[in-house]
Amino acid sequence: MYLEIVSPELTLFSGEVTSIAVPGVNGEFQMLKDHAPIVSLLKAGNVKIYGNITLEEEVQDQFSKGDDNGIWLAINSGTLEMKDNKVIVLAD
Repeated sequence: MYLEIVSPELTLFSGEVTSIAVPGVNGEFQMLKDHAPIVSLLKAGNVKIYGNITLEEEVQDQFSKGDDNGIWLAINSGTLEMKDNKVIVLAD
């Protein structure tokens, strides 16, 4: 599935991923390919990205290596939409 993470300043990531886990307001949840369409508010926590991930050099310092072979991005809040195997995260 395709993931795009956008902050007010720039696009932090765009590319194919295996799965993504996000800190929803009602708890963390994970999405895989063919997940049902969803729109959700996000709270402070880590967006966890899984797959063969390549980060652009200018944004690498904003991500960290997770303890479960994922790449993590700390956010304060945000919004997520998933539809037709495309996930868009508007992160703050």
